[in-house]
Amino acid sequence: MSAIAKFQPRYRNDNAALALKEQAVLQPSSAEWVNALRLRAVASLNETGLPTQKLERWKYTNLPAKLKKMDLTYKDADITLSGMTDYAYSFPKGFSGFPSFAQEMIEQTPPSNEKYGDMMLWQAGNAYLKDGFIVDVPADTKRNSKAVKALEVTYTGHDGAQTSVRQIIRVAENAEFTLIEYQLGAGSYWNNVVTQIELGQGATFKHYRFQENSDAAVITQNTHVMMAGNAEYEAFTITTGANLSRNQVHVDINGEHSVARLNGVNMLDGKELADTTITVEHHAPHCRSFQNYRTVVDEIATSVFQGKIHVHKPAQKTDGYQMAKSLLLSGQATVNTKPELEIYADDVKCSHGATTGRLDDDALFYMQSRGIPEAQARNLLIEAFVNEVVEEVTHDDVKEQATHIISQWLHNLSSDDGEEAQWLE
Repeated sequence: MSAIAKFQPRYRNDNAALALKEQAVLQPSSAEWVNALRLRAVASLNETGLPTQKLERWKYTNLPAKLKKMDLTYKDADITLSGMTDYAYSFPKGFSGFPSFAQEMIEQTPPSNEKYGDMMLWQAGNAYLKDGFIVDVPADTKRNSKAVKALEVTYTGHDGAQTSVRQIIRVAENAEFTLIEYQLGAGSYWNNVVTQIELGQGATFKHYRFQENSDAAVITQNTHVMMAGNAEYEAFTITTGANLSRNQVHVDINGEHSVARLNGVNMLDGKELADTTITVEHHAPHCRSFQNYRTVVDEIATSVFQGKIHVHKPAQKTDGYQMAKSLLLSGQATVNTKPELEIYADDVKCSHGATTGRLDDDALFYMQSRGIPEAQARNLLIEAFVNEVVEEVTHDDVKEQATHIISQWLHNLSSDDGEEAQWLE
């Protein structure tokens, strides 16, 4: 039985046009495999439509409702590569001379689609396959964090634009590399990003993302990481923008003694909705994974965190940790948190947890009693709350930038509130 047949009752193919109405403007590629991939993706989307809230991993996020309010035209993505560009290059025009390893990665089946049946945005990325870049780091490439710059990628969204980006990243055996993504823009736009990462034996990859998009933007991101033995993956995302953002990550740990660290901070206000959905699959023994997220939600904003650790039977001696903490600054803010463990091995150490609450009144009172104004005391408590995660970032420049963004967000919060945020009873 196909995944489509299995999940058909939860599909709404009548919303497929929200994603595909601009697809016909793409010129056929000179590479037949690209044309065939696009056609398969269009057929899949026409049968399933975009994800709806009837699907388990989408029950808190209504993407079609947001897109229906937007008038979008397909545009070429505005991408700038800078810094360590030695191993990075944009997709060649018409895919002429496209490397075979990148083609093989792009043609892979979307991760977990058979199980969940909800990878429509991956198919949307295939349907619009045109813009993107490749990073191919040779074996044994080492870097000194103080001497060698990271690859920096900047995405700029433009009002009324629908864009689609593919990132293909391969870090070969015993190589090290760092990627920093900057997302920004103005107006109402939708950027759909699919990122595929392959880490060889002993490879190390640090992946940082600053999501500061327009308050009217929709940002959807699918990241798939495949890890061989002794590999290390560090990811950190800070989200302060977008009307709706979905950061979905799937990590397959396929080799022994590998480590995956996925951390993030969400600072949300207004009507923003930020959805973080993570699945880490342990296929091999003696591996570790960590998920640590902090979220601050003000006004009528909404946060979603869905984190899963899936330990397969061969993955004995797994160490899996997951924690999501949220801070509500308004009685009208919403937090939806769903941590999960799915364990089939019998010799593991796994834990998960989640907390949601308001600022500690006793701590506020204590600080005020020592002469600290209430607004400043509140901001200090919030900074301490989110810095528990920021301090885990191993890249000094990224840590400094994240700290600055958090401070600026809190400054704007205090300015908007006049003196301090009020808890709405």
